Amino acid sequence: QVRLVESGGGSVQAGGSLRLSCAASGYTYVANCMGWFRQYPGKEREGVAAVYNDGGSRYYTGPYTDSVADRFTISQDRAKNTLFLQMDSLKPEDTAMYYCAAATPCSIPILRRTAAADFGYWGQGTQVTVSS
Repeated sequence: QVRLVESGGGSVQAGGSLRLSCAASGYTYVANCMGWFRQYPGKEREGVAAVYNDGGSRYYTGPYTDSVADRFTISQDRAKNTLFLQMDSLKPEDTAMYYCAAATPCSIPILRRTAAADFGYWGQGTQVTVSS
């Protein structure tokens, strides 16, 4: 059973930073994707960024959604099965519930889409609130 636990959300003023973490457990190391999504009230979840691990030593970072490019950075500690999202220069429009998700197996086309429908495992979410 794959388990994903997010942490690091909170409230911050515009221009500030937050770092989200997602600890993953319960699956053996196979080709997989892990990603960050966010959801506004009444809206569908949108992909923020994701990484693809090829089951060997390589991993690839997918495209960032346009609104966070140059402000957010996705990274991972593969030894600790932990995914991160460094969020800098936060804006009020970044206020949302942020979710960590995993897709296994995965592929480069799935990475490029970073679509919620392709990810079968989800964390409980962590709220990010940015005030102006």
